[in-house]
Amino acid sequence: MRADKSRSERLPFLLAVASHEPPTAEASVLNNFRCAQGVEYRHGDRTGCLKGTRTAVLDQIELWTRDFDKPPVYWLNGLAGTGKSTIAQTIAERIFADGQLGASFFCSRDFEDRRNLHFIFPTIAIQLARKYTEFRSIFVPLVRSDPAIVNESLYNQMKKLIVKPLKKSSISTVIVIDALDECKDEEPASAILTVLGQFVSEISRVKFFLTGRPEPRIRRGFGLPLLAEVTDVFVLHEVESSRVDSDIQLFFRHSFLEITGRRGGLDDWPTKEQLSVLCERAAGLFVYAVATVKFINRRNSNPKKQLDRLLLLPKSTVYEGMTKFKPNTTLDSLYTSILQEAFDEDYPEDDPKIRSVLGAVILAVNPLSPSTIGTLLGYDTEDILPLLLSIHSLLTLQEDVGQPVRPFHKSFPDFIADPARCVNQRFHISPPNHHIELLIGCLSLMNRTLEKNMCKLPDAVTNSEVPDLRERTERYITPALQYACKSWHKHLVDEHTAYTPMIISAFHRFLENKFLFWLEVLSVLGATREAVDALDLVTKRLRAPRTVGLANDCFRFATGFFEVIHESAAHIYHSALPVSPQTSMVRKLYERHANPLTRIVHGLPDSWDPAIVTMQTGYSLGTIAAWSPCGRFIAISNDGSRTEILDAATLKRLTILEFPQGQTEKLVFSPDARLLVSFRIRPVEFISWDLQTGVLVGAIPQDQWDNDTKYSSITCSACGTMFGALIHKYLNFTIRTYNIHSGTHTHTHSVEGKVVGDIWTHGGCLRFATIKSGSITTWEVGFASRNAPTEIESLPLPDDFPRSISSHSFHPTLFRFAFTRSERIFVWDARHSKFLLNKYANDPYGISFSSDGRIFIHGGPSGIYLWKESPTGYILHRELNREIGIYNQLVSPNGESIFAFGSGVIQLWRVLDQTTSFPHKQGYTPFIVEFSPDETLAAVARIKDKTIAVLDLKSEGNWERRRSRRSREGCHLEPTCTGSCFQHEGER
Repeated sequence: MRADKSRSERLPFLLAVASHEPPTAEASVLNNFRCAQGVEYRHGDRTGCLKGTRTAVLDQIELWTRDFDKPPVYWLNGLAGTGKSTIAQTIAERIFADGQLGASFFCSRDFEDRRNLHFIFPTIAIQLARKYTEFRSIFVPLVRSDPAIVNESLYNQMKKLIVKPLKKSSISTVIVIDALDECKDEEPASAILTVLGQFVSEISRVKFFLTGRPEPRIRRGFGLPLLAEVTDVFVLHEVESSRVDSDIQLFFRHSFLEITGRRGGLDDWPTKEQLSVLCERAAGLFVYAVATVKFINRRNSNPKKQLDRLLLLPKSTVYEGMTKFKPNTTLDSLYTSILQEAFDEDYPEDDPKIRSVLGAVILAVNPLSPSTIGTLLGYDTEDILPLLLSIHSLLTLQEDVGQPVRPFHKSFPDFIADPARCVNQRFHISPPNHHIELLIGCLSLMNRTLEKNMCKLPDAVTNSEVPDLRERTERYITPALQYACKSWHKHLVDEHTAYTPMIISAFHRFLENKFLFWLEVLSVLGATREAVDALDLVTKRLRAPRTVGLANDCFRFATGFFEVIHESAAHIYHSALPVSPQTSMVRKLYERHANPLTRIVHGLPDSWDPAIVTMQTGYSLGTIAAWSPCGRFIAISNDGSRTEILDAATLKRLTILEFPQGQTEKLVFSPDARLLVSFRIRPVEFISWDLQTGVLVGAIPQDQWDNDTKYSSITCSACGTMFGALIHKYLNFTIRTYNIHSGTHTHTHSVEGKVVGDIWTHGGCLRFATIKSGSITTWEVGFASRNAPTEIESLPLPDDFPRSISSHSFHPTLFRFAFTRSERIFVWDARHSKFLLNKYANDPYGISFSSDGRIFIHGGPSGIYLWKESPTGYILHRELNREIGIYNQLVSPNGESIFAFGSGVIQLWRVLDQTTSFPHKQGYTPFIVEFSPDETLAAVARIKDKTIAVLDLKSEGNWERRRSRRSREGCHLEPTCTGSCFQHEGER
């Protein structure tokens, strides 16, 4: 039989996206490497120190850069506004001129990539690779062999991207990192500094110049033993005041000379007395001096009158800023005077617009241009720019309306959003109100302008196959629309915001008419994960059932086809929409947009499969797992030395933690998900990891251990510095506590009775529950306490409570005890002295409560059983069919998802979603995608294992796998394929 080639070429690529070998050219690797933009000293409008100022500190730092006998790290420590960034800019300029500068990274909380710690090391590495040939020769092959390295932990990033190439190339250079305090960092000690301390001694010919305010985490970072001994510290705000005042006076003189040179009629201005008053008010604060000059030099204003107005204002107010530099001088008084002078009280009708624009400037996720602000808020750009120019002294603002505007110093947003400091209600910004305004603006813009294939992409291509994709996105998707698509949900900050009828209506229209077009935009922008976060947030916040149902269905579409959407905007219509369930609301709303060449003849599911993701891991993964308390992460470990941290929404691997040897028996996250503690055997020890940096915090060996000793539960203290472990040998139970940072065992507490369920953290203490003498009792002991545990509450068990029980779990808040006995499962409500469940269950195991107790699950021979709370007790809500090889399961803290794991396979279910059906048979129905011309062959797609097969309809041939050739157009139907099943090599 001759194949119909033209027809087979039309067959769409389904369920997997073709990939191509990465380019081999060095330039291509460097150009495509993900890094932060606009962070180098030569980018933007940064200015250095005025000539003749800061000479002492600049000379001292420059001497340090040349002397490799001095410590390799230098911290320029200074309070807000003392000129750290200006000095860093000057140092970078000078050492670049000398050929010493290897890389620079100027952090900024105004830009997402410049405040993200995980961009710092990759961006530094790419700059080093561009500058040094020997570094590049090591870096390029490394990135080509492991492109995902940019997604790894800070520890792995620095080790692989920076330290390894530097050690092999023996380069001598200086790296500048400015404003560490502006990075988003939730570690008690700075994450970047923690990692830097691990490696700085290995690259002795490399110097690091860093600036940052003396915030607690920065101080603790530089105080770490590994870093403290190799760091020089210069405290900028402790420089002799007369020297600083002299520099500020020089700055004022120079600035006023420039003003008088450009404008006429300013002879003998300012007077010595005026200059003296300005220097006194600056009080050593350069940011005050800069703001003063910008205010005086405001466009279309008379400098003399501006200075006179400034000097007539009170020297201080009772509403001081966060830092007092002198009793009679505050930034707040200056900010207030500038705002009052800029906006006349005679026009109160302008006040709402003023607040709206200021709110957009300080609350935007990334800085917005005047034109974007106007588009989002519904104002003409011609109205926005003059308003912003009126307070130019407070902003970084350019005449180009397409360039972003942002506060020139972070103290201004702090001031204007604090009602205790910004007491003039004309200017005070209430963040919740202005977040609502921005949210409505984003939704309205998307509803007006989103349309199908906005970037005019060719049919059936992957994003990587479009060489000018970036140019297309800039040409067809405006900055305002890009911002709206990526950031609208980040303005849904208040739970009550979601109740606003206007928001519910706008959001429902958006899902009904623009949802797939929004996914397209996120796909080409490389921001598909934003869709998952946004829809998950909405389903939790909204209280409109009809809209929530639609949002849930959209969430299932986004998560179910995440990889397809991420790799190809075009294949949303080729490979996702055509195989979505028949009852899916997304399918019904958008079916007319599906690619007409994709024809599913038979086999579409009726509704969403509960398993969002099924992943074959390829190795024996799944010995043990843990869900983070926040619900965003899953840790899973195998029989070897490997622990993976997964994204709990997509099961995408976020990082890998590796240790030379051993087998993990227990895993637990700290309450804030910053630490992961594991108990391992062979050797027997506790291991703790810092998850943000990927750094091993410590290992605590256990000497007193044998095969009869079991470590059955672990919990971390709220502060993350200690943890406790439940240990039992035969029927004897003890609680041991440990200090993570010192790596020491602090105390052992004996326990009377049998401990049931897991131990847990409550406030600053460890708690556990025991059963003894017909009662169930909760106990508390301090993590660092040597006192015996204290009884908290004791309630009776049922009279016929069995002597021995099998699997069990305890919910501490509700005092509910779930256990199994003789093929029955029970839930005893001790507070109300009644059973909430007493049912037959075939060999149940692995009981797990959700954090609120509404849901509990357990496994059985035929699947996973989910029980839901009802007025009369727990009722069976769902029965899930797991993949072969799965033998354990966890319920998420919020009770909405289940993670199941086993030998070589992991699965994620969304279980409280009413759009989901739960099949009761093992296996999955294939889709018949296309028939051969004579209808003797059928192309069949199986979504679960992402395979496309050709089935002989006459002989009902066996399904045998073999590799197919890669084809963007699809799979060719040929008679030689009879009975074979093949898989695209391009699957990811």
